[in-house]
Amino acid sequence: MSKHAAIVGSGIGGLTSALLLTERGVKVTIYERMDRIGGRAIFEEEGPYRIDQGPTIVLLPDMLLDILEEGGFPREQLELLRCDPLYRLHFRSGRTLTKVKDNEAQAAEIERSFPGEGAGFLRFMRELAPLFPQGQKAILGRSFEAKRDFFHPATLLLLAKMKAYRSLRGVIGGYFRSEELKDAYSLQSLYIGGAPFRTPGIYSLLPYAEHAFGVWMLKGGYGQLPLRMAEELKRRGVTIHTGTEVESLIVEKGSCKGVVIGGKEHRTDAVLYNGDFPNLEGLLPHHALAERERRSGGSESRDTRASWRRKPRYQPSSGCLLIFAGARKRWPDSLTHQFFLPESLHKSLQHVFDRGEIPSDPSYYVFNPVQLDESAAPPGESVLYFLIPVPTEGIRWEGEAERLAERVLADAEKRGFEGLRDSLVWKKLRTPADALREGLYGGGSFGIAPVLTQSGVFRPQPKPYAIENLYAAGASVHPGGGIPIVMQGARLAVNQMLKEMKS
Repeated sequence: MSKHAAIVGSGIGGLTSALLLTERGVKVTIYERMDRIGGRAIFEEEGPYRIDQGPTIVLLPDMLLDILEEGGFPREQLELLRCDPLYRLHFRSGRTLTKVKDNEAQAAEIERSFPGEGAGFLRFMRELAPLFPQGQKAILGRSFEAKRDFFHPATLLLLAKMKAYRSLRGVIGGYFRSEELKDAYSLQSLYIGGAPFRTPGIYSLLPYAEHAFGVWMLKGGYGQLPLRMAEELKRRGVTIHTGTEVESLIVEKGSCKGVVIGGKEHRTDAVLYNGDFPNLEGLLPHHALAERERRSGGSESRDTRASWRRKPRYQPSSGCLLIFAGARKRWPDSLTHQFFLPESLHKSLQHVFDRGEIPSDPSYYVFNPVQLDESAAPPGESVLYFLIPVPTEGIRWEGEAERLAERVLADAEKRGFEGLRDSLVWKKLRTPADALREGLYGGGSFGIAPVLTQSGVFRPQPKPYAIENLYAAGASVHPGGGIPIVMQGARLAVNQMLKEMKS
């Protein structure tokens, strides 16, 4: 191993990068500021109860498994469980909609509750089918180091076909008349922390992917994934330092030469940053800009120099109030994934995203893994995860978190989990304030928000600056959030690093 890379952060992006690099003969050292690895993909645990703290839904399973296999991690080591039905939506009107993978069966299910709307679903799937592979190749499959790579006529034509100029909810409105169905096929932007009315229409690929490729869960929980990856990396001789905070990066003559920890330099051939991206600038030494300007002889544009002088102001993704619970009961009629929607999801989320308020009628998602994985909780018991979209700022969570949690648990008890509150034996809350303390930008749970000005070429790229040997991967970096997509971003970063190491 003649080359050595330092990875700052042990989230899924960092661990994926380490697998890909070591598989290609690069020595890797990982530095993690927290006392455990995994980033957002870790467990909450209490006695016999354990449940994912972050992601729970597996989309694009083949992308996840293919990238792991490329990194020398056999796909047979993971057991993915197919959720079919995919999930169930409970509307405030009393209607329910169960999503299934088969298109014809789904159209019939829609017709059951929403007569005359099934054809709109079939048209949606038919029109998105050719756009998904094009979008995967043109947007997910590449980075945009130069803006001209993005503003290519073919790419712009594809974006026009995908209605990137409209919101996701606006695009879905072209297929359904019912407000409830518009909610059902645009709420997927919440998977990556975006409001359906703010997230660009290109993200219509998310509801399409659910039916095209299925909804899955990882047996044992997503928190298993970083643990298994770390085991493989240690077997390869990778050192993972936990409880170790990187103070700054070494930048000399426009090139990143390593990291500084406890005042001591640790020099490497390259550095990949896997923290929340907006925090990266705080690690760059103050002389880096002046040195770059001196080397460039003033040839850099005024806009480029100015962008280095000011700290970028990114818009964070939505926050979440998370409720983790253990219960001495099971609910046989429940599904693994369920969404409980207010009278108007659109109006409820406007309170969250536009006004910074907790809505009087909040939406929430429930993960109930024992429905598919009997081993997820002790016999006859359940472990549950409730996710409620909330503002990232302006809320005093002391007391407010408990009040909101009680409202949601009472509502869930009425709408699908009879006897829930009396059955609880463990409950823990996690707020945006907790996320902020742990380094998640702005208290958002999903990186920076997937708005148009932070998507595609406008999102931080795997090679984010004109600094040689410095790369980035994670939910805030192109191509975006969601574990398989973060892994794809890590692959882009590693491919660029390896190409430049050889040059």
